[in-house]
Amino acid sequence: MTVSSQLWQANKDLALACLEHPFVQGIANGTLERKQFAYYVGQDAFFLEAFARAYSIVAAKAPDWEGFTLFHSLADGVLEELRLHETYAAAWEVNLSSVVPEPATRRYTDFLLATAWGSDMGLTTAAMLPCMCLYAFLGQQLAQAGILDQPYADWIRTYSSPEFGRLAQQLESLAERYTSATPLVYSTYRYAMLCERDFFQAAWEVGAGLAEFSV
Repeated sequence: MTVSSQLWQANKDLALACLEHPFVQGIANGTLERKQFAYYVGQDAFFLEAFARAYSIVAAKAPDWEGFTLFHSLADGVLEELRLHETYAAAWEVNLSSVVPEPATRRYTDFLLATAWGSDMGLTTAAMLPCMCLYAFLGQQLAQAGILDQPYADWIRTYSSPEFGRLAQQLESLAERYTSATPLVYSTYRYAMLCERDFFQAAWEVGAGLAEFSV
């Protein structure tokens, strides 16, 4: 079993918790409240900027040219994703330039960038894998029964697309090259997956009136 497969299987409980989360299910059936998705778009755009930076940092640490170019191509994929968020932002009236990162977002981005700056590329790759693998998983699961004509259909199309799946597979292939299945790698991967779950929870709580809405 590959390193990325071992890590995924060890954390499948959290992947399923994200799939079953009411925020994700609200995207699936189109019932998610507008303010919840608007909050998510702003926070996720802030996160993706940090994610792109982490790719650039880990690329600079690559010992070979192929790794360097592959990490940079993945950063380009994040920039494409950010352009999609700009489209969402325009449609949902979110001013991305005024987004203030909320605690769940800041915890995730601070962890990711601290890992990228302070750790080797194998550990950083492990920290980045959950985002890519989880979103590919969620998109594919939500698209299984067909994509309905509803407000969040583009989100499902994006993350269920073969193009996004290939990006996730590309990062998994880099994990096979640079990451070893150590206890620290396992704990880092799980922490990132917990951050993903908490990210959805924070967006959900906006609709429940348990969090401030500040985008």
